[in-house]
Amino acid sequence: MAPNLLPSEKSPPLLPVKDIPGNYGTPFFSPIKDRLDYYYFKGHDAFFQSKINLYGSTVFRTNMPPGPFMASNPRVIAVLDANSFPVLFDVSKVEKKDVFTGTYMPTTKLTGGYRVCSYLDPSEPAHAKIKQLLFTLLASRKDAVIPAFRSAFADQLFAAVDSKLASSGRADFNAINDEISFDFLGEAYFGARPSKVGAASGLPGKATTWLSIQLAPLASNIVTKYLPWFIEDLLLHTFPIPSFVAKPGYKDLYAYFQSAGSAVFEAAGKLGLSREEACHNILFATSFNSYGGLKVFFPSLVKYLAASGIGLHARLAAEARAAVAAAGENGRLTLAALEKMELIKSVVYEVLRIDPPVQFQYAHAKKDFVIESHVAAFQVRKGEMLFGYQPFATRDPVVFGPNADKFVPDRFVGDGAKLLRYVWWSNGPETEDPTIGNKQCAGKNFVVLVARLLVAELFLYYDTFTAEAGTSALGAQVFITSVTKAKAKAKAAEDSSSK
Repeated sequence: MAPNLLPSEKSPPLLPVKDIPGNYGTPFFSPIKDRLDYYYFKGHDAFFQSKINLYGSTVFRTNMPPGPFMASNPRVIAVLDANSFPVLFDVSKVEKKDVFTGTYMPTTKLTGGYRVCSYLDPSEPAHAKIKQLLFTLLASRKDAVIPAFRSAFADQLFAAVDSKLASSGRADFNAINDEISFDFLGEAYFGARPSKVGAASGLPGKATTWLSIQLAPLASNIVTKYLPWFIEDLLLHTFPIPSFVAKPGYKDLYAYFQSAGSAVFEAAGKLGLSREEACHNILFATSFNSYGGLKVFFPSLVKYLAASGIGLHARLAAEARAAVAAAGENGRLTLAALEKMELIKSVVYEVLRIDPPVQFQYAHAKKDFVIESHVAAFQVRKGEMLFGYQPFATRDPVVFGPNADKFVPDRFVGDGAKLLRYVWWSNGPETEDPTIGNKQCAGKNFVVLVARLLVAELFLYYDTFTAEAGTSALGAQVFITSVTKAKAKAKAAEDSSSK
């Protein structure tokens, strides 16, 4: 269990002000060495842990990839503990302009020539307009989310898993999720499922190509099974992939959103946004933030559930079924039923804590200020870039105790909910809400809701399941290898097949 007294509840100590340890080494050569250590010779966690051990500090100077020639300035101050990390969200101290992907920024040719909302600082006038548009969209469609999820996931995903298991003995969850997630988002946000409205075929794949070009500098070990690491490094981390690779697919994506988002564009006009700028932003928010998020987060969620085994599965199934019996509608999931599922909510938060879908945060200092780790204070100068590796901050043993590195499904049940202030997957604390004045994800509550829906529906349909998990370019790769259907579902399937 976590310590009884959290850091923020203690009397503030008088921490000694120290120079930030570490250095940036020799220009050009040291950033490349750090990049190779980070991607190939050490790996992410070992790269950071080795520097923590070397400097005796969770705050230090280092270079962050991709470096030459992709990023002109790879120099950052790393903040890797739960006390220093939150400065990355304090827009009174830091600027979030053009740092969404880190020390480099993809060309705006990938977003219609616009700097979309994710790259804007709250001080820029367009930020408030675009974020308000996203809030308006989410609010207008709030009643559509559960029905859309039910039709896209509960009525399709499990049938697809069952079919693949019957035909080949394993089901590629990622592939199934990718197809269904894109359809779900179209229906939930716009009432227009891409596969049903005559949109150009293959939109999920086209969105993935477009995503991959933007994220390629952050990826590694994609082709090292077939090519030496130095070839991959040259291909992914040295020069950007040309934007024209994604242009045909982006054109089809834009056409879909231009058609599906007509109601949104009326609201955009009232906010002073052109239809074109609104469309590129809605496309980005849906295809990058939402779809990209579900591509990463849902497989991770299923991976941790599978690894936890039948004991947790039985508890989750019991909770979901009791809640639906008490507050469901004709045996189906409702929001009222979902609110009764405390363990399921905790499981979702725990996966977001231990394996956040966005692992990196960046910001530039707006002014000189002091940051504090748990043991020391450090002077930051105006203009310096701050960097946070979120898994280290959200696995801080000072906050989460000796089991900080372990998946604990009921960590946030009951009094454990006070620890949610240290869960920052959404670019801000889980205990706070996104506003037009901060950089917290506009769809924060949407993501938590649909993740809870996935877990609930999973254990309304199955008693238990097993899976094999590996890694993919964007996170976990999950293959479901066996399932045990809930008795009611199994009987319904038998009745259906006998007709």
